[in-house]
Amino acid sequence: MLDALRGARGVLRSLRIYYGDAGRRAAMDRLYGVFVRPGDLVFDVGAHVGDRVGALRRLGARVVAVEPQPALVATLRLIHGRDRAVAIEPVVIGRHQGAIELRLNLANPTVSSASDAFIRAAAGAPGWRHERWTRVARVPMTTLDALIARHGVPAFIKLDVEGFEAEALAGLSQRVPALSFEFTTIQRDVALAALRRCVTLGYARFNAALGESQTLVHAQWIEADAIERWLVELPVAANSGDVYARFGIV
Repeated sequence: MLDALRGARGVLRSLRIYYGDAGRRAAMDRLYGVFVRPGDLVFDVGAHVGDRVGALRRLGARVVAVEPQPALVATLRLIHGRDRAVAIEPVVIGRHQGAIELRLNLANPTVSSASDAFIRAAAGAPGWRHERWTRVARVPMTTLDALIARHGVPAFIKLDVEGFEAEALAGLSQRVPALSFEFTTIQRDVALAALRRCVTLGYARFNAALGESQTLVHAQWIEADAIERWLVELPVAANSGDVYARFGIV
């Protein structure tokens, strides 16, 4: 009963944060408009409460919303379940198909994670000391390649999976025009591993956004070595953000 109450409060907290700012919503539409055109297919991996699903739908995209947390799957179905252009996949994305244990943070579900290393990195880190992962759910896991086989090749993939980004990209072997992956300054090694995987896949130009700013920080798209230096030199206080990857000259 207590866990159910904590979970409900956590979801309500997320809804307030991610749906309560009209300016953020407009900035998100502008950002994703760089990558998405009407009719495009997009994978939102780590869809959480679906605010980015909403932005992508406003841009006219079809969306596969991937979210393994049971309470958030229910939330996505409540908000987007009647939209035929949204498919909800209640799975983790990794390098293999199978099943995996998902560590749930009931009070702050945005940082629930399938990565034990992420949780170890957060322990005692500035800005993370209050976070607690108190429940475990065993959930199905699939790959980006399998998701593509099921739904088609997307124009854009957004990855926000709390320290599991490199694992998710390890399950992608084919060209997708553009993608993003979240990074944290408590796990730069994961960000660099994800960046290396992008280079292996052929991505040549990169940009980034800090936190929830929804604004690209570099006026011009830069090469892999430059975004790597930027990630390494970023102060710890920056906390998190997203790296964006595209093919060719931008």
